[in-house]
Amino acid sequence: MKESRNGSLLSIDKALGLFELIAISEEPQTSASLARQIGLSPAKTMGLLNLLTEKGFVEQNKSLGQYMIGVHGIRLSQSIVNNLSILKYAKPVMQSLEKEHDEAIYVAILKETDVVFLDMVDTEQSIRATPLIGQSFPFFTNAAGKVIMAFEPRDYLQRYLARLGRKRPEVNVEHFQNELLSIRNKGVAVDIGGLGENVTSVAVAVKDYAGKVVGALTLIAPSFRVLGERLEKEIIPSMIENAQMLSSQYGYAAIGV
Repeated sequence: MKESRNGSLLSIDKALGLFELIAISEEPQTSASLARQIGLSPAKTMGLLNLLTEKGFVEQNKSLGQYMIGVHGIRLSQSIVNNLSILKYAKPVMQSLEKEHDEAIYVAILKETDVVFLDMVDTEQSIRATPLIGQSFPFFTNAAGKVIMAFEPRDYLQRYLARLGRKRPEVNVEHFQNELLSIRNKGVAVDIGGLGENVTSVAVAVKDYAGKVVGALTLIAPSFRVLGERLEKEIIPSMIENAQMLSSQYGYAAIGV
């Protein structure tokens, strides 16, 4: 069993090595060339290439016998670039929001069914919510997930839940769709308790040049500090304004602006 496990790990390592070679190469690569570079036999190299091709990470030009990065590989690479860019662009905006409101500010992205909190600028307040960097939560439990999902096509949620099969969360689709529509119209999501007892989160979407949501700016604070007029007249308008400013760095321009 141990040898089998080690063999599987070695295969995964070699497959990732092949994908990296193909991804960084300026020209398409033949299986023979890849086998020499990766240090595997032609047969084992072909087996891994067939697997990568089947999964869409690489594509083969059958007439030339050459391999290049595939559609899924391009999407994966773009996702990595987007995540790095949102960390780069969001930081100054997060720092500005924290200074303005003296509350913790996060940037979050959607990964499959979960929202992942990538980075934060913390408050110096003595009472604060537990830091969430690197943690993930189901998208339907918190403001960041809801505001990202609100800008997906209306049938996306049902199609997405259908793909999960038995693993699908218990979500009242009709109720959730109505909530998402309200969030989309307002441009902001507010959640109380989804990220912890007596914790409030306020999230706004960050969009790219095509209007696609690349992440969410999220203010997270103890609920007693995020009440009434402060929420409606101070925090929400400021979050929306800063999200629009951050989106403009991705080339997004709101209609009518």
